Amino acid sequence: MYENILVPVAIDHGPRLRDVLNIARRLRAEGGQITVLTVVEAIPSYVSQYLPEGQEAATREAVRSDLEGDLQDAPDILIRIVTGHPGNAIVDFAAAHGVDCIVMHSHRPGLQDFFLGSTAARVVRHAPCSVHVVRES
Repeated sequence: MYENILVPVAIDHGPRLRDVLNIARRLRAEGGQITVLTVVEAIPSYVSQYLPEGQEAATREAVRSDLEGDLQDAPDILIRIVTGHPGNAIVDFAAAHGVDCIVMHSHRPGLQDFFLGSTAARVVRHAPCSVHVVRES
């Protein structure tokens, strides 16, 4: 069983979030913590100059609000939003916060994933802890 579980979810997390959280709950030790993490990619400066001031903060707040709505019946879950490249940010967050297991959803890999690598593949290769990947059926 794991004390500190991280569940990274995409901004458009969809219906698979419940499945991943159920698995994380089964892996959690009594008294353990589950944190849902969403990574918002940074807006490049050449784009941000054309956006209204505070757009990045507004985007982060919209993402948080959406997750809070989806997880309103899950008071045992912490929500964290960070900015960065998803694969790197997930690994960095896990290392910085003493995560001992990452539970994440992954699509079926396509040919492009063998050349570019999916977020799940990057996390599996570089995570400082165990990683449990939930595949689509």
